[in-house]
Amino acid sequence: MKTSVDRILTTHVGSLPRPKDVLAYLFAQDRGEPYDPQGFEDTMLRGVQEAVRHQREAGLDILNDGETSKISYATYIKHRLNGFEIGNAPRATPQDLDDYPEYRDKIAAEGATPKYTRPICRGPVSVKTLEPLHRDIARLQSVLSEVGAVEGFMSAVSPGTIAVFQPNEYYPSHAAYLEALAEAMRPEYETIVQSGLILQVDCPDLGMGRHIRFRDVDDDEFLKNAALQVEALNHALSNVPADRVRLHICWGNYEGPHTRDIPLYKVLPVLYRVKPMALLIEGANPRHEHEWELFRDHPLPEGKVLVPGVLDTTCNFVEHPELIAQRIVRYADLVGRERVMAGTDCGFGHFAGFGAVHPLIVWAKLASLAEGARIASRKLWR
Repeated sequence: MKTSVDRILTTHVGSLPRPKDVLAYLFAQDRGEPYDPQGFEDTMLRGVQEAVRHQREAGLDILNDGETSKISYATYIKHRLNGFEIGNAPRATPQDLDDYPEYRDKIAAEGATPKYTRPICRGPVSVKTLEPLHRDIARLQSVLSEVGAVEGFMSAVSPGTIAVFQPNEYYPSHAAYLEALAEAMRPEYETIVQSGLILQVDCPDLGMGRHIRFRDVDDDEFLKNAALQVEALNHALSNVPADRVRLHICWGNYEGPHTRDIPLYKVLPVLYRVKPMALLIEGANPRHEHEWELFRDHPLPEGKVLVPGVLDTTCNFVEHPELIAQRIVRYADLVGRERVMAGTDCGFGHFAGFGAVHPLIVWAKLASLAEGARIASRKLWR
């Protein structure tokens, strides 16, 4: 994994806005409707080319495919794993939105919530096919070779995130479900790393899971289950070097009160047990920006790298580069400049066709991120 040896490197969490022709194919695929396979492939390639081009033009260093071919960061697994069926299990809303029902209903009525099918585990989980993954890797690698990126990464969902957000109606316990998911996701993780790409594992289960799946228990019970989820992830990564993996944790990429978010200081002891070398943690939104100070009293473990979010992914403000530089320098002063990269709070299109930030503003925000990192680098390496 490339690190900030002589300047602050830049990256992002993963998902980016998808073009309309990409969305048409993804929704047809997700609904099980017929579509032209070659047309799908050609359209996905163009989508990846556009995503990578925008990232490079913005000035980012470590790039990905924008998760172009995935319907969402988590539910894409229904196309790759056996054991899941589409069902009508009630979709939980975040507890903080339920605290403000008028606001919750208002944003739902305005269409400000994603619409997608819900996989439910109703049979033994196993690998159905790795072919979509191989195509994703081939597309990204072919495009990265054309633009001279510092490094490429590819996202994959964690066993804990699947277990927390995709209902289990088959396994006798949460632990048994996690164990099966870890074995099923292991080949995807290993294939990404073997390809030469950096693997990013998405783990909102360690943050947002508190006020979704575990909203009716106390923090101790949530953290006990979070520890099981980390154990399952580490098991799935047992054949993968730590320095080829990064992990993203968040509390939900939506504009809301977030008053039910579990504080980062409570999660850090569990989070610090994960195998991945780099930790991508929210750090720009108004509910979590103050938590940069935690790394003074909770030192980053030896060998870990911090990728704080220095861009909010739920608003259309374009953060000033000087503000971004200030945020980066705060972290660098606490953990060391070589152990910091600049990132985003979350993705900009974690569900296909859904995102709070206008696509043109996404690229402006990422360009500001790159400029802020240049400013911070001048301050830190002067």
